Amino acid sequence: MDNRFESSETLRNKCAACFRQFNKMEHLVEHMRTSYHSAHEPICGICKKHCRSFESLREHLIGPLPKQECKNIFNIRGCKFCLSILDSPNARWIHQERCRFSSINAGLLARFANLGICDNLSIDNGGTRGQQVVALAGKMVGGGRDGSLDLCARVCLIDESENIIFHSYVKPPIPVTNYRYETTGIRPEYLRDAMPLRQVQKKIQDFLCNGEPMWKIRPKVGKARILVGHGLDHDLDRLQVEYPAIMIRYDIQTGIQDPYEDCVATMRLYMSMKSQVHKIEDYPLASDPQNRNNFASWRQNELERMTPEQMLEISRSDYYCWCLDSRDSA
Repeated sequence: MDNRFESSETLRNKCAACFRQFNKMEHLVEHMRTSYHSAHEPICGICKKHCRSFESLREHLIGPLPKQECKNIFNIRGCKFCLSILDSPNARWIHQERCRFSSINAGLLARFANLGICDNLSIDNGGTRGQQVVALAGKMVGGGRDGSLDLCARVCLIDESENIIFHSYVKPPIPVTNYRYETTGIRPEYLRDAMPLRQVQKKIQDFLCNGEPMWKIRPKVGKARILVGHGLDHDLDRLQVEYPAIMIRYDIQTGIQDPYEDCVATMRLYMSMKSQVHKIEDYPLASDPQNRNNFASWRQNELERMTPEQMLEISRSDYYCWCLDSRDSA
């Protein structure tokens, strides 16, 4: 909504971090009391909206329902690895060449750079040499009375070069009772016009078989694709996709593993997150004794007289950001 058409009362009840709007100031206070907004959350470099996770920030910038203004600017000046906004397209190009996040695994992060609806599924008529290998992963929301029934609501397929072949939200066949937003990042509006499960199932089934009848599929011969992933038995079951077990490589964490490689991967991730630059605060955690009464109920009247910006100023994180390690050791 254009701010020019928002009433002063609406603006007064608008969260200065996530931009949610509330009918009453007391509702905004309660939101701030439980949201733990802070300088340590991923923040859009364009509109300054706070997001709960980097995945949520990517959704905001380039997801199926992005903020259009932010998406337009990000496409020109945004780093696809760390989501920073640069001063110019040229500055962006230089930055991405040496972005610290790219050293973790450029392919792993780049595969999320084009989040949104992507459908490059096609049947190969023999132009590709050897059997193709693709990886699949799904995200589950909850169905049933208690929300414990797994329903596939998002699926992604990538090729050997980690390029996205297919990415889509999936509309489950029964009502969703728990979106599990904290881990899925999925909101009701994302599934409203999503591709129905049956359509997704057929697309993926046909793509994997690649023109071969199920009974004829064999490893090392034919055109059917090798499928890689973790916990694929569960994902395929929720997608209602049948595929020969002999073509599935889903126990990706078995066999010989090199602990050195595991150490390198985790150390790179840690060092990149530790190097984030956030606002310096003497007491950055909501659990710090100095912050425990910031949103105490006995301060309700005082809090309701504050502006949204003032409440954000006293709000603190409910988790320990790794950037704090570098300050402690400085």
